Amino acid sequence: MNTTPANPPVGGQPSLTGNVMFYKQPQPLSAEAHAGLGVKQIDQPFAFLRESHAVPVTVSEFGRAASFFPLIFVGDDRTPVAVMGIRQGQNLFVDDKGFVADDHYVPAFVRRYPFVFAADEGSDRLILCVDRSAPMVTNQPEVPFFENGQPSKFTNDAIEFCKEFERQRQATAEFGKILGDLDLFEQKTVSFQPRDAQGNEMGAQQKIADYWAVSEEKLNALPAEKFIELRDNGALGAIYAHLISLMNWQNVIQRAVRIQSAAQAQPAAAPVN
Repeated sequence: MNTTPANPPVGGQPSLTGNVMFYKQPQPLSAEAHAGLGVKQIDQPFAFLRESHAVPVTVSEFGRAASFFPLIFVGDDRTPVAVMGIRQGQNLFVDDKGFVADDHYVPAFVRRYPFVFAADEGSDRLILCVDRSAPMVTNQPEVPFFENGQPSKFTNDAIEFCKEFERQRQATAEFGKILGDLDLFEQKTVSFQPRDAQGNEMGAQQKIADYWAVSEEKLNALPAEKFIELRDNGALGAIYAHLISLMNWQNVIQRAVRIQSAAQAQPAAAPVN
């Protein structure tokens, strides 16, 4: 599998497949097309995360991410995601300055931006791409992508980071397959009870999400040899991290309430004549 920046083949750019959250204009990185480009520091480095209320995480991140966010499984592929908001299009952990607030964990899926590997249709190659529309990508860079026609240290570090992310993505898919083969998933629902300033219930409960989680009952009912197998292949620790992370639902809901209350307390803007 080719995981190095590739020059576009004769006849044009390679045909890339797939759409990835955040990336609006991914282009295969090459010295010919991007010789003068690089990155610069920007005022709001995580502004692109503001409208993503759930972000994919890899199984190797469960231990760290579980301290901050609910880690749930979604979709037919049971993709694990960190929940960072309770409404579509609202991330509760990106502050007004475009930073992730309070030193909360930032998933690798976010940290690799503006780089990403893309599949080259018709082959098994992975090609390093950069989002040309990313605000930190510029033709007046502080750190260049290329030096003397070769990838800079920054670019080589990005390649290694994306390679490791790809390895962890594959390990995460295998982790999900193990859970599925053992029939450990159950569907769950989380709801929110609106309350007034005095703590009294207001109206009906509001459903936040339907999602998949590991069933503690099914886990405890596994034959001893299967349980030991989960322990020995490292899956058991990730399972427990996931189960513990679900206690963070209340933290996310309370954060949403605080932010909404603060917004409502702001004085209305004066009319403009």
